[in-house]
Amino acid sequence: MFRKTIITTIAAAAAFGASAKAPAPEADPQPLSGDNAVHSYILLDRTGSMSSIWDEALTSVNAYAAEVGKAEEGEADDLETAVTLAVFDYQESLQFDVLRQNVQPKSWQTVTNDEVSPRGMTPLFDAIGRIVATAEADNPEKAVIVIMTDGLENSSREITKEGAKAALDRVEAKGWEVVFLGAEFAKFDDAEGVGISASKSMAMGAGTMQESMSRLAKKSRDYGKGEEAEIEFNAEDRAIADEEDVKQRKGD
Repeated sequence: MFRKTIITTIAAAAAFGASAKAPAPEADPQPLSGDNAVHSYILLDRTGSMSSIWDEALTSVNAYAAEVGKAEEGEADDLETAVTLAVFDYQESLQFDVLRQNVQPKSWQTVTNDEVSPRGMTPLFDAIGRIVATAEADNPEKAVIVIMTDGLENSSREITKEGAKAALDRVEAKGWEVVFLGAEFAKFDDAEGVGISASKSMAMGAGTMQESMSRLAKKSRDYGKGEEAEIEFNAEDRAIADEEDVKQRKGD
């Protein structure tokens, strides 16, 4: 029996890749539950091409974590929120590291370049499959999955584009929200290929990411409270993100 348990454990580890997980400080062990709660899952591309905007990308993630738990003036502060952050790249296999798991904003510890830095290639479809599986394991009533990348898929080995789309189809069936953010990136072929609509995709220019993520956090709160049925980017969001400029410089 002991030998069987060891073999089972090793097989499970192999199935999910051999990447070492960074500790999740101040993690709340239980995911949020109930109608008046929303859990955000941020999937952050940590590939080598992110180097020039990496500090800003981390700052924007930290801003989101702070803002999603902040009630606006006059707003009842009764919405429960938590954030899970995972980073991904490819080095011989998918590297998928959960840096923060089920962390409520009051317990969030700032993510810095000392903790995680850019490297590797872009197994986007594999990473989408993993972040969806992470959310499904928690199974919150409401969830927002935020995908931030600066490049196209180039190294997935675990699942195909069709597999990633099937995972996001399950998310949609649950009524969860998925948004796609291009960090100094405006080619949305992969987003479209996995079923993310244009209204939920947006390019962000350097210097705009913190404000854009703060605005997205407010949209996530509105979705969590039931004030908005879904999350979409409007003309004001796109102007603040300098999307048109990114499209001209980085688009097709």
